[in-house]
Amino acid sequence: MSDIGGLLPEVDPFQEKTVFERSKERAAQLRPMTWLIAHVATHIDPMLMRLSGGRVNATGTDAVVILHHVGAKTGKPRQTALLYFTEGPDVVLIAGNGGAARNPAWLHNLRANPDVELWVGKQGGPYRARIANPEERALLWPKAKALYSGYGAYQKLAGDREIPVVVCSPQN
Repeated sequence: MSDIGGLLPEVDPFQEKTVFERSKERAAQLRPMTWLIAHVATHIDPMLMRLSGGRVNATGTDAVVILHHVGAKTGKPRQTALLYFTEGPDVVLIAGNGGAARNPAWLHNLRANPDVELWVGKQGGPYRARIANPEERALLWPKAKALYSGYGAYQKLAGDREIPVVVCSPQN
């Protein structure tokens, strides 16, 4: 990871993974682990990352960002831990939802309120989120699967739901 002049550290989805990282990735794709990550780790990570300055999270990867967003119905602030990678100054998020048939709630919130903040420890700031257009998705989806191979399995599980790719551009 390096800082590329954006607000967050750069994450290259094609960076070579260690044997240990590949093993963690395979374990995360087991259905019970997917459930645990989606329903428990994402709620613990904001606290862990805040307390550790972004160095510790439940998944043990450097590619986790805390998405600060606003509830579409409630207007209340929300925090969600997500995998991310960078594409130039933009941050890319995947609305995989563990391969569920429905999009995650955070995506609904971003559609209603696209102004968000993304943070890794003390690095971050304001971004504007949008769904990637079909051409962008075609470019970004293979990078997402390189970051986490489970996204391919999620797409199969999701059936007719095409998993959205979200592009967050820094607000200056």
